[in-house]
Amino acid sequence: MGQTARAILTPLAIAVLGLLDERPMHPYEMYQLLIARREDLLVKVRPGSLYHVVGRLADDEMVAAEGIGRAGNRPERTTYRITESGRTALRERIADLLRTPVQEYPIFRVALAEAHTLPQEQVVALLDARVESLTRTRADMDVLLDWARSRDIPRRYFVVLEYILATIQADITWIEDFAAQIGSGAVPWEQYDPDTGERITDDHAHEWPSGDSPEAAPRPHRAARS
Repeated sequence: MGQTARAILTPLAIAVLGLLDERPMHPYEMYQLLIARREDLLVKVRPGSLYHVVGRLADDEMVAAEGIGRAGNRPERTTYRITESGRTALRERIADLLRTPVQEYPIFRVALAEAHTLPQEQVVALLDARVESLTRTRADMDVLLDWARSRDIPRRYFVVLEYILATIQADITWIEDFAAQIGSGAVPWEQYDPDTGERITDDHAHEWPSGDSPEAAPRPHRAARS
């Protein structure tokens, strides 16, 4: 049960079980709470996806229907509660994720790895624009964090905002430094013909292992898969 349960607990499933661990509720109420608490910053929250996740959790007996109710002229809504197996699966999955780094594949890393295919000036301008966007996001997160603190909400509920802010700031600091190094020439950059756009200098084959190179790059320990 344990490994199978953990495998199917997607981020949205974790969020749903976390809500039901508080109290029974119907899916639309779950959706409203996730939006109100800004958990849409952590997981993709769409009504259709949420109802689908609740259905899967019910099929796997991690949640169970508790009753059907109606408020005024609104459609009937099924209220769900978390089961003991659901609570166990939730705790096991959270423990796994806290303990073991998961191998994720942020697309920015791919763009950064291939940034050398663009001219130096363009890369600097693009990274500067990214820093501007991240700075705006950081300001928005500061407002949200101040709001949570001003209402005496226990820190354990919004500590993830502090983590997000820390990672945003780390990104800003690193990108600003790297862009400055490119702009100053401290990081040698390939040159491109302004008319054809073709690479003029091509030294990567001599500095980076190719497919048939005997010197492969070291392989780090692999993180767990999600």
